Amino acid sequence: MIHAWGVTDKGAIRTQNQDGYYLDVTSEHLAVGVVCDGMGGAKAGNIASLIAVETFVDTLQSMQPKDEAGPPAVLSQAAAAANSAVFRRACTDPDCRGMGTTMVAVLIVENVAYLLNIGDSRAYHINEEGITRLTRDHSVVEDMVARGDITPEEARTHPRKNLITRALGAEEQIRADLYEKQLHSGDYLLLCSDGLSNIVTDQEILYEVLHGGETAECCQRLLDITLSRGAPDNVTAVLFQIV
Repeated sequence: MIHAWGVTDKGAIRTQNQDGYYLDVTSEHLAVGVVCDGMGGAKAGNIASLIAVETFVDTLQSMQPKDEAGPPAVLSQAAAAANSAVFRRACTDPDCRGMGTTMVAVLIVENVAYLLNIGDSRAYHINEEGITRLTRDHSVVEDMVARGDITPEEARTHPRKNLITRALGAEEQIRADLYEKQLHSGDYLLLCSDGLSNIVTDQEILYEVLHGGETAECCQRLLDITLSRGAPDNVTAVLFQIV
Protein backbone atom coordinates (compact mmCIF):
# COMPACT_ATOMS: atom_id res chain seq x y z
CA MET A 1 0.00 0.00 0.00
CA ILE A 2 1.20 3.50 -0.89
CA HIS A 3 0.02 6.76 0.65
CA ALA A 4 1.07 10.20 -0.59
CA TRP A 5 0.76 13.88 0.29
CA GLY A 6 2.09 17.11 -1.16
CA VAL A 7 2.31 20.83 -0.49
CA THR A 8 3.68 23.88 -2.30
CA ASP A 9 3.98 27.50 -1.21
CA LYS A 10 5.53 30.72 -2.56
CA GLY A 11 7.44 31.16 0.69
CA ALA A 12 7.75 34.31 2.77
CA ILE A 13 9.55 36.60 0.30
CA ARG A 14 8.76 35.63 -3.29
CA THR A 15 5.64 37.17 -4.83
CA GLN A 16 5.02 34.18 -7.13
CA ASN A 17 5.27 30.43 -6.76
CA GLN A 18 7.39 29.04 -9.61
CA ASP A 19 7.39 25.51 -8.21
CA GLY A 20 4.99 22.87 -9.47
CA TYR A 21 4.20 19.32 -8.45
CA TYR A 22 1.98 16.36 -9.20
CA LEU A 23 1.32 13.12 -7.37
CA ASP A 24 -1.00 10.21 -8.00
CA VAL A 25 -1.41 6.82 -6.34
CA THR A 26 -3.01 4.75 -9.07
CA SER A 27 -3.13 1.51 -7.11
CA GLU A 28 -1.51 -0.11 -4.10
CA HIS A 29 1.44 -1.03 -6.32
CA LEU A 30 1.70 1.99 -8.64
CA ALA A 31 2.33 5.67 -7.92
CA VAL A 32 3.96 8.68 -9.54
CA GLY A 33 5.27 11.98 -8.26
CA VAL A 34 7.13 14.93 -9.77
CA VAL A 35 8.46 18.24 -8.43
CA CYS A 36 9.70 21.07 -10.66
CA ASP A 37 11.34 24.36 -9.66
CA GLY A 38 11.12 26.89 -12.47
CA MET A 39 13.64 29.58 -13.34
CA GLY A 40 14.04 32.29 -15.92
CA GLY A 41 12.55 35.47 -14.55
CA ALA A 42 9.21 36.56 -13.15
CA LYS A 43 7.24 35.78 -16.30
CA ALA A 44 8.85 32.51 -17.29
CA GLY A 45 9.76 30.39 -14.27
CA ASN A 46 6.21 29.40 -13.42
CA ILE A 47 5.48 28.70 -17.09
CA ALA A 48 8.49 26.38 -17.36
CA SER A 49 7.49 24.34 -14.30
CA LEU A 50 3.83 24.21 -15.35
CA ILE A 51 4.65 23.02 -18.89
CA ALA A 52 7.15 20.49 -17.56
CA VAL A 53 4.79 18.96 -15.01
CA GLU A 54 1.82 18.83 -17.38
CA THR A 55 3.77 17.39 -20.31
CA PHE A 56 5.58 14.88 -18.10
CA VAL A 57 2.32 13.62 -16.60
CA ASP A 58 0.43 13.56 -19.91
CA THR A 59 3.21 11.57 -21.56
CA LEU A 60 3.46 9.19 -18.64
CA GLN A 61 -0.27 8.56 -18.64
CA SER A 62 -0.22 7.77 -22.35
CA MET A 63 2.32 5.01 -21.73
CA GLN A 64 2.28 1.77 -19.79
CA PRO A 65 4.74 1.79 -16.84
CA LYS A 66 5.02 -1.99 -17.05
CA ASP A 67 5.59 -2.20 -20.81
CA GLU A 68 8.63 -3.86 -22.38
CA ALA A 69 10.73 -0.70 -22.22
CA GLY A 70 10.55 -0.73 -18.42
CA PRO A 71 9.96 2.08 -15.92
CA PRO A 72 13.35 3.83 -16.41
CA ALA A 73 12.71 4.18 -20.14
CA VAL A 74 9.17 5.39 -19.48
CA LEU A 75 10.48 8.05 -17.08
CA SER A 76 13.16 9.10 -19.55
CA GLN A 77 10.70 9.44 -22.42
CA ALA A 78 8.27 11.49 -20.31
CA ALA A 79 11.08 13.80 -19.17
CA ALA A 80 12.35 14.14 -22.74
CA ALA A 81 8.87 15.18 -23.88
CA ALA A 82 8.73 17.74 -21.07
CA ASN A 83 12.16 19.04 -22.03
CA SER A 84 11.12 19.48 -25.66
CA ALA A 85 7.94 21.32 -24.69
CA VAL A 86 9.76 23.77 -22.42
CA PHE A 87 12.60 24.26 -24.91
CA ARG A 88 10.17 24.99 -27.78
CA ARG A 89 8.30 27.57 -25.71
CA ALA A 90 11.58 29.21 -24.65
CA CYS A 91 12.67 29.43 -28.30
CA THR A 92 9.40 30.81 -29.67
CA ASP A 93 8.14 33.14 -26.92
CA PRO A 94 10.39 36.18 -26.29
CA ASP A 95 9.03 36.50 -22.75
CA CYS A 96 10.17 32.95 -22.00
CA ARG A 97 13.64 33.07 -23.53
CA GLY A 98 16.19 31.36 -21.29
CA MET A 99 13.64 29.72 -19.03
CA GLY A 100 14.04 26.22 -17.62
CA THR A 101 13.17 24.12 -14.62
CA THR A 102 14.56 21.47 -12.34
CA MET A 103 12.79 18.12 -12.17
CA VAL A 104 12.80 15.26 -9.71
CA ALA A 105 10.37 12.46 -10.43
CA VAL A 106 9.58 9.01 -9.12
CA LEU A 107 7.64 6.11 -10.57
CA ILE A 108 6.89 3.46 -7.95
CA VAL A 109 6.14 0.07 -9.51
CA GLU A 110 5.56 -2.86 -7.17
CA ASN A 111 8.27 -2.42 -4.51
CA VAL A 112 10.79 -0.43 -6.53
CA ALA A 113 11.14 3.34 -6.83
CA TYR A 114 12.49 4.49 -10.20
CA LEU A 115 13.83 8.04 -9.95
CA LEU A 116 14.93 10.73 -12.38
CA ASN A 117 16.44 14.14 -11.66
CA ILE A 118 17.72 17.24 -13.43
CA GLY A 119 18.98 20.19 -11.41
CA ASP A 120 18.93 20.51 -7.64
CA SER A 121 15.48 19.33 -6.60
CA ARG A 122 15.98 16.21 -4.50
CA ALA A 123 14.69 12.79 -3.52
CA TYR A 124 15.30 11.31 -0.07
CA HIS A 125 14.77 7.79 1.29
CA ILE A 126 13.74 7.70 4.94
CA ASN A 127 13.14 4.91 7.44
CA GLU A 128 14.04 3.94 11.01
CA GLU A 129 17.65 3.41 9.91
CA GLY A 130 18.03 7.05 8.85
CA ILE A 131 17.77 9.40 5.88
CA THR A 132 19.63 9.02 2.58
CA ARG A 133 19.68 11.42 -0.35
CA LEU A 134 19.02 9.35 -3.48
CA THR A 135 19.76 12.03 -6.08
CA ARG A 136 22.82 14.11 -6.87
CA ASP A 137 22.40 17.84 -7.39
CA HIS A 138 23.50 19.20 -10.73
CA SER A 139 24.94 22.35 -9.22
CA VAL A 140 28.17 24.29 -8.90
CA VAL A 141 28.50 23.64 -5.17
CA GLU A 142 27.77 19.92 -5.53
CA ASP A 143 30.67 19.71 -7.96
CA MET A 144 32.82 21.62 -5.47
CA VAL A 145 31.91 19.16 -2.72
CA ALA A 146 32.69 16.22 -5.01
CA ARG A 147 36.14 17.68 -5.70
CA GLY A 148 36.75 18.24 -1.99
CA ASP A 149 36.94 22.02 -2.39
CA ILE A 150 34.24 22.61 0.23
CA THR A 151 32.36 20.50 2.78
CA PRO A 152 28.63 19.66 2.54
CA GLU A 153 28.10 22.01 5.49
CA GLU A 154 29.86 24.86 3.67
CA ALA A 155 27.79 24.14 0.57
CA ARG A 156 24.58 24.99 2.44
CA THR A 157 25.60 28.64 2.83
CA HIS A 158 27.90 29.07 -0.17
CA PRO A 159 27.15 32.21 -2.24
CA ARG A 160 26.94 30.11 -5.44
CA LYS A 161 24.63 27.44 -4.01
CA ASN A 162 21.76 28.43 -6.31
CA LEU A 163 23.73 27.98 -9.54
CA ILE A 164 22.67 24.78 -11.29
CA THR A 165 24.60 23.11 -14.08
CA ARG A 166 21.66 21.34 -15.72
CA ALA A 167 18.05 22.35 -16.26
CA LEU A 168 15.15 20.85 -18.14
CA GLY A 169 14.35 22.99 -21.17
CA ALA A 170 17.72 24.72 -21.31
CA GLU A 171 19.00 22.55 -24.17
CA GLU A 172 17.37 20.62 -27.01
CA GLN A 173 18.55 17.29 -25.65
CA ILE A 174 17.93 16.25 -22.07
CA ARG A 175 20.62 15.06 -19.64
CA ALA A 176 18.95 13.36 -16.70
CA ASP A 177 20.21 10.94 -14.05
CA LEU A 178 18.31 7.75 -13.24
CA TYR A 179 18.26 5.80 -9.98
CA GLU A 180 16.50 2.77 -8.51
CA LYS A 181 15.64 2.04 -4.87
CA GLN A 182 14.08 -1.09 -3.41
CA LEU A 183 11.25 -0.22 -1.04
CA HIS A 184 9.92 -1.99 2.04
CA SER A 185 7.09 -1.46 4.47
CA GLY A 186 7.97 1.44 6.77
CA ASP A 187 9.90 3.33 4.09
CA TYR A 188 9.24 6.91 2.99
CA LEU A 189 10.25 8.84 -0.13
CA LEU A 190 10.43 12.62 -0.06
CA LEU A 191 10.67 14.76 -3.20
CA CYS A 192 11.40 18.44 -2.62
CA SER A 193 12.61 21.67 -4.18
CA ASP A 194 15.68 23.43 -2.86
CA GLY A 195 13.45 25.89 -1.05
CA LEU A 196 13.03 23.14 1.52
CA SER A 197 16.43 21.41 1.46
CA ASN A 198 18.32 24.72 1.71
CA ILE A 199 16.54 25.58 4.95
CA VAL A 200 15.68 22.31 6.70
CA THR A 201 18.50 19.89 7.48
CA ASP A 202 18.41 16.18 6.66
CA GLN A 203 18.17 15.31 10.35
CA GLU A 204 15.25 17.68 10.82
CA ILE A 205 13.48 16.09 7.87
CA LEU A 206 14.13 12.66 9.34
CA TYR A 207 12.67 13.68 12.70
CA GLU A 208 9.55 15.26 11.22
CA VAL A 209 8.80 12.26 9.00
CA LEU A 210 9.25 9.65 11.72
CA HIS A 211 8.43 11.43 14.97
CA GLY A 212 6.96 14.87 14.27
CA GLY A 213 3.31 13.85 14.38
CA GLU A 214 0.69 12.60 11.94
CA THR A 215 2.29 11.52 8.67
CA ALA A 216 -0.49 13.18 6.68
CA GLU A 217 0.59 16.54 8.16
CA CYS A 218 4.33 16.07 7.66
CA CYS A 219 4.64 18.14 4.47
CA GLN A 220 2.82 21.01 6.15
CA ARG A 221 5.11 20.78 9.19
CA LEU A 222 8.18 20.96 6.93
CA LEU A 223 6.69 23.97 5.16
CA ASP A 224 5.94 25.63 8.50
CA ILE A 225 9.58 25.21 9.55
CA THR A 226 10.81 26.93 6.39
CA LEU A 227 8.30 29.75 6.83
CA SER A 228 9.38 30.24 10.44
CA ARG A 229 12.96 30.69 9.18
CA GLY A 230 12.12 33.26 6.55
CA ALA A 231 11.45 30.94 3.55
CA PRO A 232 13.39 33.02 0.99
CA ASP A 233 12.37 30.70 -1.87
CA ASN A 234 9.35 28.75 -3.04
CA VAL A 235 8.88 25.50 -1.09
CA THR A 236 7.50 22.19 -2.37
CA ALA A 237 7.42 18.76 -0.72
CA VAL A 238 5.85 15.46 -1.80
CA LEU A 239 5.93 12.51 0.60
CA PHE A 240 5.24 8.85 -0.15
CA GLN A 241 4.68 6.30 2.61
CA ILE A 242 5.05 2.56 2.00
CA VAL A 243 2.85 0.49 4.34
